[in-house]
Amino acid sequence: MTDIKDPENTIIITLKGGDVVVQLLADVAPQHTARMKQLARDGAYDNVCFHRVIDGFMAQTGDVANGNMEADFNLRRAGTGGSQYPDVPAEFSNLPHDRGTIGAARSQNPNSANSQFFINFNDNHFLNKQYTVYGRVVSGMEHVDAIVRGEPPANPDRMIKVRVAADVA
Repeated sequence: MTDIKDPENTIIITLKGGDVVVQLLADVAPQHTARMKQLARDGAYDNVCFHRVIDGFMAQTGDVANGNMEADFNLRRAGTGGSQYPDVPAEFSNLPHDRGTIGAARSQNPNSANSQFFINFNDNHFLNKQYTVYGRVVSGMEHVDAIVRGEPPANPDRMIKVRVAADVA
């Protein structure tokens, strides 16, 4: 694993292939960073599936309301829910949506981000200043690249466990 410089603002996402270490950008998007840490500490992201994974684009997850269901009916609803917390307002910046960056998923309303996020497989600069960038993968991107594709995938990969690095003994 990589050397973690700021454990309070680092997320460790355990996938089937190994750990993905994400450096959160609290100075750029403090509200999105705080929400991700809150949901990680709540255990809300554990076992949540990647419900929308588009080759050459991104892997989306974080539907804590519907994304941890096993039944096909519920999986079809994955991507429509959020958390019990209020939506987070947009925190657009000049940071580009480069490969490995974390973006806040939302509806057409820019201030509707809640719990869902995506990890960019490629540089997706057409998303710049339209979706909040609030983190970047600093190690384990090969595990992100291995996530099963589909909308939704027939047998989706899941975030096994999501933790704030400061909480890991």
